[in-house]
Amino acid sequence: MTEQAKSIAGAFVAARREKRALASYPGEAPSDLDAAYAIQNLALELDGREVAGWKVGRINGPDDARLGANRLSGPIFADSVVDAPSGEVPAMPVFAEGFAAAEAEFLLHVAAGWNGEVPGDDAGTLAVLDAVHIGIEIASSPYPGINADGPPVTVSDFGNNAGLVIGPVLEGWQSADFNTITVRLDIDGETAGEATTATMLDGPLGAVRFLLANLSARGIDCSAGTWVSTGAVTGVHPVSPGQAVAAAFAQHGTVCCTIAAAVPA
Repeated sequence: MTEQAKSIAGAFVAARREKRALASYPGEAPSDLDAAYAIQNLALELDGREVAGWKVGRINGPDDARLGANRLSGPIFADSVVDAPSGEVPAMPVFAEGFAAAEAEFLLHVAAGWNGEVPGDDAGTLAVLDAVHIGIEIASSPYPGINADGPPVTVSDFGNNAGLVIGPVLEGWQSADFNTITVRLDIDGETAGEATTATMLDGPLGAVRFLLANLSARGIDCSAGTWVSTGAVTGVHPVSPGQAVAAAFAQHGTVCCTIAAAVPA
């Protein structure tokens, strides 16, 4: 592993620990996903916190063809996950001078005991799950250009994840058709986006298959179970400290949070 990759990983981990922004990318930006995941893997080792799940994000064209992948992944640390099953409105910290966004997502939980085989279809994917919830992913990075600079840069800083709000269970998830559930995300009472998972490649179950294959290829064990934040249904919506976010999932409920500036402990 190059010293450059170690330096980049260390800079991102330090900035996140110290709750401060990075005005520029801390080194030579990776140009492919292999280099990006190598930085992410190093940062995971340096950070040392427990990983409770993984976020999955889409890689749009033409980057998908150039990079040979249409999705990316990043870790969700356990201390950034908040349970809000009954109308709670947690304050979720972001890097105020970096990048910050909120995303309405279906959260699928891979049960403990996964044997390492990647399911080949939706039925097989459902069989490895033990829960589905509605929720909000908080995307935030110390580096303001985390998304604008392209997917390898996004991957290199933990996939741009900074937290997860786990809302109520999706009742009847075992037979639910995700594509029929209209999702809306509001910021300060104004609609920022509305859509269904029909726009999301092969949907939340496909995102789980991607993630399991990605982790397997990287030698990362999730046999103890893991959350999968399966992708932004309505889009990636920039937010600022002080704003209120509400993600409504048709008849299945609403998940809310407020946005706060991350401050040193």
